[in-house]
Amino acid sequence: MGIQIDVVVGYPINDEVERVLGLAEAVGEPVTVTFMWEGREEAERAVLVPAATLALWEHWAPTAYPSSGAGNETRAVAEEPELAHPAEFGAFTLFRRRVGGRMAVARKGVVVAELLDPDEAHWLQEKARNVRQGFMDPKQKAAFEEFLARQASLDEQ
Repeated sequence: MGIQIDVVVGYPINDEVERVLGLAEAVGEPVTVTFMWEGREEAERAVLVPAATLALWEHWAPTAYPSSGAGNETRAVAEEPELAHPAEFGAFTLFRRRVGGRMAVARKGVVVAELLDPDEAHWLQEKARNVRQGFMDPKQKAAFEEFLARQASLDEQ
């Protein structure tokens, strides 16, 4: 990803969610967050993606992130899906989606970012970049074709 910022959050102590979201909004880039959940020894990593950045990625990505493999299906069956009740932290409300594992972050009723699995965030960013780089709007394509037509062939050089 463009800018790699790692933040460890003792979730949701003090204003940490607000600081991390402010950082993501300020740089306009995804922020990798490590959540240290109370009562768990294992840390959970996620990528906080500003809403505008995610919308851009999803616009250009040709398909949705592939569903989980066989190993993850076993885990999903073994665990009861977490309830999707919103949780408020300061000025922000977190909405965990029951399907897909994403978590929307809203401020004053507006979704300003989403927490994604690092693999999904990377996949989306790569797919969007690859499609966008292969796209030219009609005016740009016509200008490029005209430019190429004016170039001397390799034999003439």
